[in-house]
Amino acid sequence: MGQATKIEWTEATWNPVTGCDRVSPGCAHCYALTFAERWRGIPGHPYEQGFDLRLWPQRLEQPLRWRRPRMIFVNSMSDLFHERIPDAYVAEVFDVMANAPQHTFQVLTKRPARMTELAPTLPWPENVWLGITIENRRFVDRADVLRTVPAAVRFISAEPLLTPLTDLVLENIDWLIAGGESGHGHRPVNIAWLRDLRDRCLQEGVAFFFKQWGGRTSKAGGRLLDGLEWNQMPRVRQAA
Repeated sequence: MGQATKIEWTEATWNPVTGCDRVSPGCAHCYALTFAERWRGIPGHPYEQGFDLRLWPQRLEQPLRWRRPRMIFVNSMSDLFHERIPDAYVAEVFDVMANAPQHTFQVLTKRPARMTELAPTLPWPENVWLGITIENRRFVDRADVLRTVPAAVRFISAEPLLTPLTDLVLENIDWLIAGGESGHGHRPVNIAWLRDLRDRCLQEGVAFFFKQWGGRTSKAGGRLLDGLEWNQMPRVRQAA
């Protein structure tokens, strides 16, 4: 389950946890919540419980069975550093990633406090990338927290981008994904905000990936920024 995905910056998804809670403005129109709640109450469906937090230990070993190397977005339907996920279960997820070096795992969170609390207790092999969502100017200090974690690749998801991020410091950041919001009630992104991020990434050697303009659907506005698709990928940071 979950091997294929239409998310442009990855190749597959793996969800040993599903469900989450809103923690910041970028969560307001969460695609995962909308999708999961469609199935609430349907007996036997994986989202019978809607978007309530649920652990799926039977899914832990899925990546170990995938022979072809791939880039895997971890918990596309949750947040691995959610406060109600037991420490031991987070450690199990990291152990699986460490034991599947053929894959690259992308972990993305909006919970910097829990991330830094657990980071010293977890393995950080080269195939585990760590990202944090920064959707508006209030949360640019999340990048400072990200810099403290010894991940081989540190990345920022500025999606949905809701304000300019002119105060965002890109030092020791390897990759930035930017994009607009999609779905009902989507909030439009300003091209000037995107150009600022792209230009600063180019100046500072940070890989830049433009995911989407957004709109009624994720594909509605296309992916061209100033006539180009921006699909840059990061290089793995060499261990000290």
